[in-house]
Amino acid sequence: MSLELLISNKRTKQIWEVSNSVQSVRWTTNRTGAPGKLNFSIVKSGDLDFVEGDEVRFSADGRLQFYGWVFTKVKDRWGVIEVTCYDRLRYLKASASYNFVNLSAGDILRRIAGDLQLQTSLVADTGYAIPSLVKQEQTCLDIMAAAIQQTLLNTGKLFVLFDDGAGLCLQEPESMKSDAVIGAGSLLTDYSYQTDIDRQTYNMVKLVRPNKQTGGADAFVVQDSKTIAQWGLLELYQKLDENMNDAQAQARARASLEYYNRRLRTLKVSSLGVPGLRAGQMVLFQIPGLGDINLDQYVLLEQAEHAWENGVHTMELETMAL
Repeated sequence: MSLELLISNKRTKQIWEVSNSVQSVRWTTNRTGAPGKLNFSIVKSGDLDFVEGDEVRFSADGRLQFYGWVFTKVKDRWGVIEVTCYDRLRYLKASASYNFVNLSAGDILRRIAGDLQLQTSLVADTGYAIPSLVKQEQTCLDIMAAAIQQTLLNTGKLFVLFDDGAGLCLQEPESMKSDAVIGAGSLLTDYSYQTDIDRQTYNMVKLVRPNKQTGGADAFVVQDSKTIAQWGLLELYQKLDENMNDAQAQARARASLEYYNRRLRTLKVSSLGVPGLRAGQMVLFQIPGLGDINLDQYVLLEQAEHAWENGVHTMELETMAL
């Protein structure tokens, strides 16, 4: 396994390849809510000189894993520096106010990226124009999450926002299937399997839309009596935009029930490393006798954490609901 860790000083334009001076490297990605993060510890030597905002590029076996910028440095008395870097999604933590009308999630991403002077890369056509998305003083990361959620609830299609090193991307997980197979006879070293109805399970969906003419509100309710009898009533209550019509509201309610009306199965896996594997990708898992299922299917990764230490590459993976 060959590693390359480049640090580029913006002021002097000098570049150092420091993989031989690095004690450990960790790269973490999440499907939602957080930028890609690279942590490494390095012993300062020679003329190495870098500060916050300088660029970092990390590759394994010739494949780019991470491209981003230094945000935090912590140095101890022995000269070891703990460095934290983030990719472009970190800049989406900026707060903003927007009023988007009939724009797709991809259009919204391009607008926000342009305003923040960020590059975009592969932006898929979601095929759905969000009628209205009004957000006041929220982070751009949360605004994009809302656009992706609106797209999911109205089309059933999931999209993932990430940085591929060249720019911000919006892609369907189906288009990012990994060639890796993780199972009892392939890479897997340990796992933890959980089932629950405690976190994001709902068998009644009640959507409420303000009605200016009546001064009240219109309610759109769907439910599943079978799972209510089994689990009890688990209600999801959400407010709708007043501009959404009846057909759109009813479709949203049905899609929400279909998405949330299930028992959550999640899997945490420890395994040998696969370069480039990131949250939001689909990976084939083959684990017989998992519990209530024999797992042999593609699974969406909710979180992926890679570690390179002492010449060994390992991963900790967490799946989205199975």
